[in-house]
Amino acid sequence: MKVIETRLPGCVVIEPAVFGDERGFFFETWNAERFGQHGLPTKFVQSNVSTSAKGVLRGLHYQWPRPQGKLVSVLEGEVYDVAVDIRRGSPTFGQWEAVVLSAENKKQFWIPEGFAHGFAVLSERAVFSYLCTEVYLKDFDAGVRWNDADIGVDWPISGPTLSAKDEAAPFLKDIAEDRLPDFAALQGAL
Repeated sequence: MKVIETRLPGCVVIEPAVFGDERGFFFETWNAERFGQHGLPTKFVQSNVSTSAKGVLRGLHYQWPRPQGKLVSVLEGEVYDVAVDIRRGSPTFGQWEAVVLSAENKKQFWIPEGFAHGFAVLSERAVFSYLCTEVYLKDFDAGVRWNDADIGVDWPISGPTLSAKDEAAPFLKDIAEDRLPDFAALQGAL
């Protein structure tokens, strides 16, 4: 597998080795030993799959406390996947990174604990896979407004279909400090 650093330290794109012939293809989506060799997580506690139609935007979601790291990929279709550093005290606070994930390119995106995550569906339909380092806890579920101008994500769609929760999410500057991940605390946990 090939691990590609992004401008956000810790967020990486993973390109698996794909073996194919006229019958189809095979690749590993996760291997504890290989991931560990690259400093990536070797333990996941929850696996999720969602499906969404073209134009749906999900996010920007995070969980605090008890943050979730997410290894994400697309099983069918194509999405524009985004990570935003919302760790107070981080040198890259408020910055974002994006990658196109698709069933065709087979890329994965590792989003560490302390980042908000979202995606917009570019294909007619997308099936999205998440491996999470922490279980979902409703009381700690949180979000940042998808179109926060201070963050400035350059989404490739306009007028997305949003959930009521995502439409009403607060702007980053309006979130209380104790509801944002703490950079120093997360660094100490590594």
